Amino acid sequence: MAGNVMHVVQYDSYDSGAAGLKHVEVPVPTPKKDEVLLKLEATSINPIDWKIQKGMLRPLLRPKFLFIPTTDVGGEVVEVGSNVKSFKRGDKVVAMVSTQNGGLLIAGLIALQAVVNAVGVKLDGTGPRNNILVTAASGGVSHYAFQLAKLGNTDVTATCGARNFDFVKSLGADEVLNYKTPEGAALKSPPGQKYDAVIHFTTGIPWSTFEPNFSVRGKVIDLTPGAKAMWSVDLCSKKVNLLKNTVGATAFYSQ
Repeated sequence: MAGNVMHVVQYDSYDSGAAGLKHVEVPVPTPKKDEVLLKLEATSINPIDWKIQKGMLRPLLRPKFLFIPTTDVGGEVVEVGSNVKSFKRGDKVVAMVSTQNGGLLIAGLIALQAVVNAVGVKLDGTGPRNNILVTAASGGVSHYAFQLAKLGNTDVTATCGARNFDFVKSLGADEVLNYKTPEGAALKSPPGQKYDAVIHFTTGIPWSTFEPNFSVRGKVIDLTPGAKAMWSVDLCSKKVNLLKNTVGATAFYSQ
């Protein structure tokens, strides 16, 4: 921000893609009595942001154009409203504020809910030992998820493309599968172990692929649930539960 003007990226219509994003200068807003004004230091683009732009979340979310996309931010409080008592100028807000952690709020919380609430992993390592599969493990939410799982008493198998093998392995995955190979597409664990849970971050994998790889208590926590996934589960007469998730949509399937 310079003076009373700030630089922003915004769009003015649905489904305009990256070409629709415009760099403009706009007036710095004045915080209302219950608001704070932040100088941003880090932010991120999450799947929900491009879904809003494509209009996929109508009528639930209707942005008021011109619209500035983003859902997580980190920065410094530069002004506070008259009713604000918990924050002051100079406060650093939203978890850890840095360019490395600007995406922690949405991605990190979704990963935490999946690992702790749905799978039941105890991050202090005191829980029962679990074998977990994380699909598309090099993504924004998924790479948080399997690192959190490793804090618990878990063995983690991860899927990704060949170019991300070293990255995923370096973050602690016990086994890494190339999803483009027959073994990876079948989600088969190299040592032949069965999964107690699959935290699923991609699309196009039917229940029939998951089921042979499950332990007797196996379940899928689907972070990208869609009609096809629900239909697949319904045809197989499986139980479907919706996991309450304050920061994203998750379906929870179990045998």
